[in-house]
Amino acid sequence: QEEVDALLDLFRKYLREAAETMAARGVAVRVLGDLTPLPEDIKRLVQEVSGIADTLGAEAATASLCINYGGRDEIKNAVRCIAKRVKDGELALSEITEDTVSSALYTAHLPDPDLVIRPSGEIRLSNFLLWQSAYAEYYFTPVLWPDFSAKDLDAAIEDYGRRSRRFGGVK
Repeated sequence: QEEVDALLDLFRKYLREAAETMAARGVAVRVLGDLTPLPEDIKRLVQEVSGIADTLGAEAATASLCINYGGRDEIKNAVRCIAKRVKDGELALSEITEDTVSSALYTAHLPDPDLVIRPSGEIRLSNFLLWQSAYAEYYFTPVLWPDFSAKDLDAAIEDYGRRSRRFGGVK
């Protein structure tokens, strides 16, 4: 519990700093995940930060912070949301498309990633952006996240630049 409390305090501090600096830096901060179990003060801070991000608009650079996030859980929640819309008569089963699912995900406001960088030497997805990364390129590195530097990012982008993207097609 002590570790969780420390992480929540760190998150509170980060959200307050984000609220103070987002507009000045032109970077929108978005929080992704199931926020239901979080304390009410943190939920209010997330709403404040989301409101600022909304005013910055879709053209702003976006930093996404995943809290209590899991790809399977995200898809499950999206399916529940879509099922409710069908039940309430807002949506017909025949109208459900990939876009319908995408718009019900936590990342509805973001484009799908082109590159997913997986630090720590693990060669697995780790339940991260399962739907969104269907056509992403992956870059696996042994570097641990806290040690991941601008040089490591440059290496990942350089590697990505050498790839031939086919988006599921055969060429």
